[in-house]
Amino acid sequence: MKKTGLAVVLGLAVGLGTLAFFDPPQARLLGAVTFLVTLWTNNGLPLGVVSLLPILLFPLLGITPLNDVTPNYAKSIIFLFIGGFMLAIAMQKSGLHLQISRRLLRIFPKTATGVIYAMATVSALLSSLLSNTTITLMLMPVGLFLTENRKLKVRILLAIAYGASIGGIFTPIGTPPNLLLLGFLESSGWTAPTFGEWMLMTGPVVLVMLSVMPRILAFGVEKERVGDDGTGSVEPMTTAQKKVLALLGILSLLLLLNTPVKPWYGGLGLNEKGLLLAAGLALFMPGIRVLEWEDTRALPYEIIFLFGAGFAIAQAFGSTHLAQALAQKLAFVHTLPLWVTLAVVALTISFSTEITSNTALTSVALPVMANLYGPDHPETLLILTVATVSASYAFMLPIATPPNAIVMSSRVIRVGTMAAFGFVIDLVGVAAVSTAAYWLWRYLLP
Repeated sequence: MKKTGLAVVLGLAVGLGTLAFFDPPQARLLGAVTFLVTLWTNNGLPLGVVSLLPILLFPLLGITPLNDVTPNYAKSIIFLFIGGFMLAIAMQKSGLHLQISRRLLRIFPKTATGVIYAMATVSALLSSLLSNTTITLMLMPVGLFLTENRKLKVRILLAIAYGASIGGIFTPIGTPPNLLLLGFLESSGWTAPTFGEWMLMTGPVVLVMLSVMPRILAFGVEKERVGDDGTGSVEPMTTAQKKVLALLGILSLLLLLNTPVKPWYGGLGLNEKGLLLAAGLALFMPGIRVLEWEDTRALPYEIIFLFGAGFAIAQAFGSTHLAQALAQKLAFVHTLPLWVTLAVVALTISFSTEITSNTALTSVALPVMANLYGPDHPETLLILTVATVSASYAFMLPIATPPNAIVMSSRVIRVGTMAAFGFVIDLVGVAAVSTAAYWLWRYLLP
């Protein structure tokens, strides 16, 4: 009750306090978004409930008509995510994720540094396809029992959480902010990067972060050894695991072939949302039949509603012209060199995400950033991509990302320890993203 009351008070305070600076509908929208973000942040109400509130709040407050809000909960990009979730459920049901984890763990030496790198890499690779929340939950028990050394245990758990956030940016479906960006681009009439283009852009950032982050976490414990607890043992793959792996391989090949390499190759021209959904539905078909319909009960519908809420907020920022109003107040960036602007955007979004949901922040930030230079400016898509990726790179506080909160629940890590390591890794992330954007992304984006 107190958490909900706090959200109401903050929402009213922001709504009334901004009346002097914005039009009434814009001030009411700011108040409503503050109310929603507070509830998302302090868990005052269930995630799915809060995510459905815009359907009621926006029409009630005269922000957006009901018929304009509800279509945001059925955008085509959401069905891409549903297909991805079905693949994730199949991997978990068949145990394929454990096979992948154990095989990767065997590659690295059983030293503290080796295990930290192994857990970070496993977490990152799996989180590029599966929910980083789910991956952190699955890997945390492994990290807790790899060693009795408390100091090393902390580093291993942080490697799992940070690896999940780092790997999430590698594919468009790896983390919610990525999908919010694709949905925003689609609704705004922009050409979104394909799977292959996205992975080509983000790959260097992921490699840099996976090289540097474990090294930072291993500082001071490099020579500690970790005993073999059996996590490295590998059993033969089951028939179900082979089917899911084959389907993932076919999907990956199609996504690769669908990626245009201009001007030499135009791609297959397939709709990637349809490909992901088709792959998910294929898991129910005769001959494959890894999933039963009852398995779809595990679909995280609250996350699907969260996407709808994010799209609704972005649409409201556009229809009330609040995005343009906020962008006008940030007009000073026009005088800055592009590389400085990219670094400022990355730094601002990364550290802002430390105190709020990265999904909520992204839904608010995208329409503002789209109007920073204007929708027709050639650098606007670059700014949007930097903001989106930076939203996933928050490593300091438990509230910043679900993986951070999950490993904190182990009661092994102190907030001060996470903040100390996270601050340094935040700065590395900002540098990696802004550098890649300036020297690579602006040449690869459509």
